Amino acid sequence: MTSPSTRLLNSNATESTTQAKSGGCGCDSTTSTTVERDEKLQERIAKHPCYSEDAHHHYARMHVAVAPACNIQCNYCNRKYDCANESRPGVVSELLTPEQAAHKALVIGGKIPQMTVVGIAGPGDPLANPEKTFRTFELIAEQAPDIKLCLSTNGLMLPDYIDRIKQLNIDHVTITINMVDPEIGAKIYPWVHYRRKRYKGLEGAKILHERQMEGLQALKDADILCKVNSVMIPGINDQHLVEVNRVIREKGAFLHNIMPLISAPEHGTHFGLTGQRGPTPKELKEVQDNCSGNMKMMRHCRQCRADAVGLLGEDRSQEFSKEKFLEMTPEYDMEQRATVHEGIEKFKEELKVAKDKALAGKKIANSPKVLVAVATKGGGLVNQHFGHAKEFQIYEVGGDEVRFVSHRKIDQYCQGGYGEEASFEHIMKAIADCKAVLVSKIGNCPQEKLQEAGIKTVEAYDVIEKVALEFYEQYVKELGN
Repeated sequence: MTSPSTRLLNSNATESTTQAKSGGCGCDSTTSTTVERDEKLQERIAKHPCYSEDAHHHYARMHVAVAPACNIQCNYCNRKYDCANESRPGVVSELLTPEQAAHKALVIGGKIPQMTVVGIAGPGDPLANPEKTFRTFELIAEQAPDIKLCLSTNGLMLPDYIDRIKQLNIDHVTITINMVDPEIGAKIYPWVHYRRKRYKGLEGAKILHERQMEGLQALKDADILCKVNSVMIPGINDQHLVEVNRVIREKGAFLHNIMPLISAPEHGTHFGLTGQRGPTPKELKEVQDNCSGNMKMMRHCRQCRADAVGLLGEDRSQEFSKEKFLEMTPEYDMEQRATVHEGIEKFKEELKVAKDKALAGKKIANSPKVLVAVATKGGGLVNQHFGHAKEFQIYEVGGDEVRFVSHRKIDQYCQGGYGEEASFEHIMKAIADCKAVLVSKIGNCPQEKLQEAGIKTVEAYDVIEKVALEFYEQYVKELGN
């Protein structure tokens, strides 16, 4: 798998570093056990783009929309169909049968061999549609055993299906937990439908909370990795999320994903129609930082559609509409897929060497941290034209560190001569707190506008960390002058 990215890194990879392996080093058995456990955990998430920030640069996922029914009502949710231009949870263009979903997975697994995960996330709740959900997983597991299976649920029925989930080797489960205090939950969930009865307000929130905690504990006992999603709703649960984080960490969650509320009026949700705002990027980052202590935070979530296809940050679902993929014959070749994955892993090793080289010896004392916006098509590289970007990845850069902190969606600047002014205003709002934009290319007009706003532009085609640090060194130097 030779690509411009690989060729770019070959010169760096020749200067590989050798790390000494410990053997008879005097480490106690507890440390050895911890290291072994961590290595096994890394193996489990290495090719899952949602559970691994590193993997999301290289591996793709797909969601299959087989679960239309839901058993709770969320004030931020409105399940919608045939909404090709909306990108948010609960939205799909087409519902599938389990057989159609399995066929689609095989088609896409052949067309996009770096696709490693098939998830069911709706548009309702997978465990409110257990027969369709588990039949889909059975069919995929039989025909594509190298694909990871994943489901996302509100947790209400999770305790009832732990054994079935374990039996099907579904190794990754996401629960959306927005509260551990039912008083707060009552402001988020109007009703819960449980055991053939509808419970409203506080009573429903109590049931949901108890079942979520029971399910979370059951996942831990079954050794199934759990990611918890939390929707940050300013004025309702934003301050409460630190407590949510503490509780889920104690109960064994592996990863916490705090997402911003999406509440535009045109989406038709209760919060959207009543004017409940979502958090600003600064507010979101502050809460994520406050919760990042002893638990890994997911900061690369794209709040995907329930029929999303491709790398995180891209959506190729329209390439595989029902009328298209049903006419395609699957060309699912596990050997060819394995070869592609080997190439990706080799490139990742080369990329790591290049990152380590860029960071080696870097230390600028008492230097302020700044944010930079990166235009990237993936691969851990600055490799996208400013005008083609539909999102920026945001990195925090300090004297000896470059750290991914978030992504921000934007309106694409290049509109064929129409709408550039409006899209640029939207871009400026998204990156106003950044000191630089790192791009492969940028036109004179947007470059001048960014410069007027005090944002530098850096043109490069290289490893993100390397480009960011080179900018930062020059930035600190100019600060001192």
